[in-house]
Amino acid sequence: MNKRILIYVCSSLVFTSFAQKKEETPNKAPLNWYLEDPKADGIYGVGAERAYELLNAAGKKPKQVIVAVIDSGVETDHPDLKDVIWVNEDEIPGNGIDDDKNGYVDDVHGWSFLGGATEDINNEASELSRMYHNESAYFNGKAESSFSSADKTRYEAYVKLKKSYEDDLKNSQQQLASMKAFDAYVQNVKKASNGEFSKKTSADYTPISEQEKRIQNRLKAILIAMSPSTLESEIHHAMESVEGSIKMSTVNADSIRAIIVGDRPNDLTEKFYGCNRYEGPDAMHGTHVSGIIAATRGNGIGIDGIANCARIMVVRAVPNGDERDKDVANAIYYAVDNGATVINMSFGKYYTPNKEAVDAAIRYAESKDVLLVHAAGNDAKNKDVEDSYPTRILNDGKWASNWIDVGASSSSKKGKTILANFSNYGAKSVDFFAPGVDIYSTVPDAKYEDASGTSMACPATAGVAAMIRGYFPELTAAQVRELLMNTSVKYKKTIQIPSAKKSGEMTETCITGGFVNAAEAVEFMLNKK
Repeated sequence: MNKRILIYVCSSLVFTSFAQKKEETPNKAPLNWYLEDPKADGIYGVGAERAYELLNAAGKKPKQVIVAVIDSGVETDHPDLKDVIWVNEDEIPGNGIDDDKNGYVDDVHGWSFLGGATEDINNEASELSRMYHNESAYFNGKAESSFSSADKTRYEAYVKLKKSYEDDLKNSQQQLASMKAFDAYVQNVKKASNGEFSKKTSADYTPISEQEKRIQNRLKAILIAMSPSTLESEIHHAMESVEGSIKMSTVNADSIRAIIVGDRPNDLTEKFYGCNRYEGPDAMHGTHVSGIIAATRGNGIGIDGIANCARIMVVRAVPNGDERDKDVANAIYYAVDNGATVINMSFGKYYTPNKEAVDAAIRYAESKDVLLVHAAGNDAKNKDVEDSYPTRILNDGKWASNWIDVGASSSSKKGKTILANFSNYGAKSVDFFAPGVDIYSTVPDAKYEDASGTSMACPATAGVAAMIRGYFPELTAAQVRELLMNTSVKYKKTIQIPSAKKSGEMTETCITGGFVNAAEAVEFMLNKK
């Protein structure tokens, strides 16, 4: 989900004129701002440091909490993560035996549902393209005159699906063209500046086209909030992702999946497949998410995560492209059955052919008292109008009680920019907002980088939830959600509603009208006792 942020930015750079509108120049966010507190620091972080002051003063000690990160993979030996990675102590590493009899061999730190004996899935198709290819195969060679009444109804749906698929593919190709133009600009700046790309060299560069002029103007703001090296890295990363997705969307991805993973992609009853390669080929997203939750606190390096009691269980089920319902369901089952009490889900999509399978897994997690924290999405859409999947609204119309949906906020103190302009929102569907802009966290190769997205707001919330579950273990998953809702910090100033081109109240964007705050939740619980 996070990778869509850069796509959104690059698309606007190339295809939108910025001459008509003067944009506010953002300020560089303070390092680790997401840990700060509106009362203590004047910044709407999660209040983690103030929470620990309260907990320490009260002499509280936590119980360990396992947080499952269902994502792209995690660099388990990262210096800031290696001490907080979950260890399955019932499994003997590397002996090729399922010692704990859970159906997964050598799952010492978690499991990957995206790998086979020797290879891993990296790029996947969109769910829309998978649905299109499956329906296309069904109707291939069939004459309309031979259609049954059921086939006629199905064919009408297929025609609409085909149109959506073609539009989506065209949009992806335009996005790729945008990123290539962005990359070409960066390379031209470097050629003109002895290999240096910086805010200054970009400003001094003479554009060779109107397109480059628009890119140059937009970079004036972007390079304040993002380092040039990070920007260049993210462009290449996003290009690779979109290129891979386009390639997979033009073929039958099921056949490729079957070869690599070795499972039956559309067999929803199949559970025991995959491998124990936790990192996978692209662990950028999952590693960043994990650091926000639980990077080792007080070790003098990198960053401090939010929850000092959390242990990260790695569950790889999210490729570059749309995750499969089968994998999501099995990832939830795995996490629940192996002791996770909080599950972070920084992913989502707009099509779900097997929603019933994911719904069943959500219900299972609910029955086992496991809290699910989900990212609202990065398309600046109103989720009350168009929801994404997975969702807490199940097919029977009931809402899962163990579900939190969270939007992304920034370090800005101004209502115009305090909500991320890319964040999905919803007065009835998003619970609250959490830090999701310019979040500095762990990435592969023992490094750290900024990233933005509801993908970051989600682990900020999961970290707070893990803290609460660790220090107040008597609370159920539903009670933790209720606590975080009731103690969210309300925001009374007028805000800019993402994509709506209008100002409004926070209550128009989320249920609580506020921001998650660990300190307020801790203070409530301590005073309650």
